[in-house]
Amino acid sequence: MAIKQLPQPVIDFFENQGYVIVATLDHNGIPHTSCKGIVEIKPDGHIYLLDLYSNHTLNNLKKNPRISITAVDEHRFMGFCLKGRAKAVNVNKLSPRVGLAWEEKINTRITRRILKNMREEKGHPHYPEVLLPKPEYMLVMKINEIVDLSPAHIAQKKKR
Repeated sequence: MAIKQLPQPVIDFFENQGYVIVATLDHNGIPHTSCKGIVEIKPDGHIYLLDLYSNHTLNNLKKNPRISITAVDEHRFMGFCLKGRAKAVNVNKLSPRVGLAWEEKINTRITRRILKNMREEKGHPHYPEVLLPKPEYMLVMKINEIVDLSPAHIAQKKKR
């Protein structure tokens, strides 16, 4: 059963992630994981993911649409796993708003990298985001289940 409405704290959590871990199943039923960027997350339970290089993820989803997205915040000791189904959709068939959201995310990442480099924090010395190709498709996931990865005693405090 699909989620009708994502809780705002879950949306906020995922919007603040630089990337998420995406898991699909290969042709042998073995999990395959990769890092993807969230382009947009909507309250109705749809998530748009950027997939620029991974033929494995795309091929896996063509054979089996089951997918999970996981993100954790080690500092806050919390995380979520979103489970559902996904498919690849040509960017030309998506709303122009999704393309603009992708460009905004890339610009934000470049700005953060510049600021960190100015503060002399060690990191990638160049700006690899500038070299990213325009996406041909995006993965569109419909969430069926939300798993709170927080330890039970911390999850209880969040509910209060």
